[in-house]
Amino acid sequence: MSRISYLLREAIANIGRNGLVVLGAVLAVFISLTLTFGTLVFGEVVRINTLQWAEDVRVIAFVRDDALASVPELQAEMESWGEVDSVYFVSKAEALDEARVLLSNQPATLRVIEESPDIVPASLRIKPVNPDDYQTIVTRLQATPGLLRVQSAGQAIDAMISLRDGLQVMFWLLALALGVAAVALIANTIHMAIYARREEIEIMRLVGASNWFIRVPFLLEGAIEGFIGAALAVAFVVIAQQLAVDRLTDLPEWINVAVQHDYLYSQGALVLLFGVLAGLIGSGLSLTVHKYLRT
Repeated sequence: MSRISYLLREAIANIGRNGLVVLGAVLAVFISLTLTFGTLVFGEVVRINTLQWAEDVRVIAFVRDDALASVPELQAEMESWGEVDSVYFVSKAEALDEARVLLSNQPATLRVIEESPDIVPASLRIKPVNPDDYQTIVTRLQATPGLLRVQSAGQAIDAMISLRDGLQVMFWLLALALGVAAVALIANTIHMAIYARREEIEIMRLVGASNWFIRVPFLLEGAIEGFIGAALAVAFVVIAQQLAVDRLTDLPEWINVAVQHDYLYSQGALVLLFGVLAGLIGSGLSLTVHKYLRT
């Protein structure tokens, strides 16, 4: 215990003796991990919103008037398809009410519908299990008897899926790049600290200190710096995200910037762990290559 206590004291003393260098390392980790954690949180916001938009994805099958009696059978058949999550029926009266709302700013078209309400067909609204499956559903519906036509926002769905997948890849690549940058910055800081204390290291060697006894305080120093920088990054992103939720109240209803607390806590814990690991890895790399600490 006394040896561990000594190593911790030495690491903390090293931090105190090189305040400006350590501050630079902590700020470097803070900036890198703030961007990394912020990227992850932003990615979660995008994921939540794409899932929310996916909830609104529907394939619409308009039903012929002479096939209305067979709607229950049609609905049961569609619900049995593996690609279909749910199906609900919109009657002609409900479709007319819907048209009145949607076309309220198009009086000419609305007047035509009011004069001939029978032209508004009933429909079956089909929600896919996965938005990617909409084209399969459209193809099957086109071969189903009793339908006037099938409609889907094909291009919009494809664009949403491409945006979702592209952003996920971009977020992870950016997080990886920033993580590597944090490790490199800590390694450089520890390298500078070793050089600044090269005379102390030589004296410790002369009095018989083992190589690891000299190295451990530097490893602990890197871990502490990584933890402090990561803790500041987590606190900053969590506070910024909460401020965004509280302040951005005028956003459209279909945009949601809130993130579950469980996600913030779990990812924040991982960022703290990564900060410590980044400090240890950065210190280890510097200790490995530095000429004053070669075995």
